Amino acid sequence: QVQLVESGGGLVQPGGSLRLSCAASGFTFSHHDLSWYRQSPGKDRELVAEITGVGRSTNYADSVKGRFIISRDNAKNTVNLQMNSLEPEDTAMYYCNARDRFIRFDAWGQGTQVTVSS
Repeated sequence: QVQLVESGGGLVQPGGSLRLSCAASGFTFSHHDLSWYRQSPGKDRELVAEITGVGRSTNYADSVKGRFIISRDNAKNTVNLQMNSLEPEDTAMYYCNARDRFIRFDAWGQGTQVTVSS
């Protein structure tokens, strides 16, 4: 059974920090591209950060550059998102994604809610 389970979301005040984690089971994602997406009511799902399976290069949305850091631990089959200097605009449901485009593998987690409010 293929599963991705996010954790670490919650309520935080503006300027605070959260660390999201995503644990995979049923497969090993050492060769997969890993990403974090987010979606808030009335908006499209947005790519926040990604880290490639080959080369481990990273890419961030302009809105989070300098504040968020994506990392992966292939030995533990996890991908993390460190979020600093959080803003109300960061409020969303955050999802992790694992993808291998060559074999057309695409898995999603159930999401974890992040709410930034005073």
